[in-house]
Amino acid sequence: MISVSFLRIIFVIIISLMQSGVVPCFAGTEGDIPVGRFSSGILSGWKEENVWNAKKTGYSLIKDNGKTVLMGKSVNAASALLHKITIDPKIYPVIRWSWKIDHTIKKGNERTKAGHDFAARIYVIFPRGLFTYRAIEYVWGNVMAKGEMLRSPYSSQAVMIAVDSGDEMAGKWVSHHRNYVEDYRAAFGEEPPKAGGVALMTDSDNTGETAVGYFGDIDILTVGKDDEHHDGGEHRSKEILQEWPFKPLIPLQEPPPVREGPLKESAPSKE
Repeated sequence: MISVSFLRIIFVIIISLMQSGVVPCFAGTEGDIPVGRFSSGILSGWKEENVWNAKKTGYSLIKDNGKTVLMGKSVNAASALLHKITIDPKIYPVIRWSWKIDHTIKKGNERTKAGHDFAARIYVIFPRGLFTYRAIEYVWGNVMAKGEMLRSPYSSQAVMIAVDSGDEMAGKWVSHHRNYVEDYRAAFGEEPPKAGGVALMTDSDNTGETAVGYFGDIDILTVGKDDEHHDGGEHRSKEILQEWPFKPLIPLQEPPPVREGPLKESAPSKE
């Protein structure tokens, strides 16, 4: 039986976002928003979201070359970490993070439900009403080309963007800056509502394999912020001003056909 971990984890995340409680709201203040401060050994604000009938991914803070990072290890498992936070995308449109993987999923294929596993992925989640949502899902692709954008095989309301792909950079830290507002516009053809949370995940329950992903600090930035708090990754990706040379993936009623090739990429930065 094919696992439906994506739908289940998104469902429990949305339920969690709807639950009562004080959620920090950043709508008009200056400065970066530190969502994940793993380098300081801090996990406060992050809550594990478990998938019913699936084993848990193990998340722990470890030392990597003398620096504290978050490691996710999945052995035929699927669970996520969620940080609830309300963010005005007009003020804070950029997400910055770094990550590393040991290797991609051998049987992983993000175009299919059976292969929909990732060593590392990060979501920006946008609640849109009772049990409804949209999500931008940044992934380390297994078969997707770097820069490619696809709808999830489970839901037209979630769009995957492969910011890294394959095993060429496996074992190396890669840093990214993404303007998630521009990505949302490109994916859904409209302005985004306020974001309600950021989640990360390492999972392998569909393929039954073992996956290991590592996550550095995660920040939400005002537009124009760049590398002043660079988190130590060996390779940086300059993507904030990337122009997407395609039409929005609409209508949303049915998933669009699978794209045959990668989207245009921004020129790599020089170290």
